[in-house]
Amino acid sequence: MYHVSFPGLGLEFTVNRVAFSIFGYDIYWYGVLIAFGIALAMVFVFKNAQKFGLDDDKIADVIMIGLIGGIIGLRAFYVAFSPVKYDSFWDMVNIRDGGLAIYGGLIAGVLTGALVCKWKKVKFLPLLDLVSVGFFIGQSIGRWGNFTNQEVFGTNTTLPWGMISEGTTRYLLAVQQQLASRGIIVDPYTPVHPTFLYESIWCVIGAVIIVTFMKHRKYDGQMSLFYIAWYGLGRAYIESIRSDTLLAGSIRVSLAIGVFSAIIAVALLVYFAKKGKTGITQPLVEEKELPVEETESGEAEKSEDEASTKEDVDEADVEGAEDITEENNQEAEES
Repeated sequence: MYHVSFPGLGLEFTVNRVAFSIFGYDIYWYGVLIAFGIALAMVFVFKNAQKFGLDDDKIADVIMIGLIGGIIGLRAFYVAFSPVKYDSFWDMVNIRDGGLAIYGGLIAGVLTGALVCKWKKVKFLPLLDLVSVGFFIGQSIGRWGNFTNQEVFGTNTTLPWGMISEGTTRYLLAVQQQLASRGIIVDPYTPVHPTFLYESIWCVIGAVIIVTFMKHRKYDGQMSLFYIAWYGLGRAYIESIRSDTLLAGSIRVSLAIGVFSAIIAVALLVYFAKKGKTGITQPLVEEKELPVEETESGEAEKSEDEASTKEDVDEADVEGAEDITEENNQEAEES
């Protein structure tokens, strides 16, 4: 349990990390919020699948297997670059206390999904476009799990929304000297940037933009490129002020990935725009079957119409024959 305050806003919260318990086993808000974000993202994806020319049944396998690959990547990426020393395999896979890296999940999930798409013969780029919206939705909600864990925060700030808690103070005290060796001076007893909140808001804005633009996309892959550019730029800034960023030597890993991916995505967006690239997968059209009663009545009406038409034709033929006979009789009398 944490006491979290935003002194500049005059706000204080008591945050309990435990959402509920089952048979004495604590379920944390961290996992609940991440699961809720994933579920909401999947609802959006399946609801809009046919608009992107995708079959619901086929993409289900892709998403589920890709999700498993993504979860493995989330943890593996964090463990690979975390300064924490893990004593056992269980410590490495235990995510209840946090320790997931978004970029690891994105990279592993997309690669896994691409392989399954090839296997299941599903068009990859339209699915990636649709899932990009899901990424924004899931991340905007999942980041609040970091709030309940009091992690993913930045360096000190005097901005009104600066945050402080026992968790921020304890962490900064533990890494104060390490940060100082990198030229980052922190005061454990003053507010810090709530970077989890920055990223959540950034993803919400990105989701609104991409959904608004969805109907006007020009080619498969365009929405994916927007996601990469938008998220990469925002993440690069956020990583620049985080106090718990993952490092490879002196390089902030997520900052480097964010900058690199954003540059590539923006360059491709500009290139394709100048080239006038077009071509999207057309929506699937559902064939709606008429009810049996409606079909039978339709066939009955059709039969009646055909019979009526036939009677009209027969009557016309009889009348025509009578006219011809009268004309012949008149010609005979005249001769």
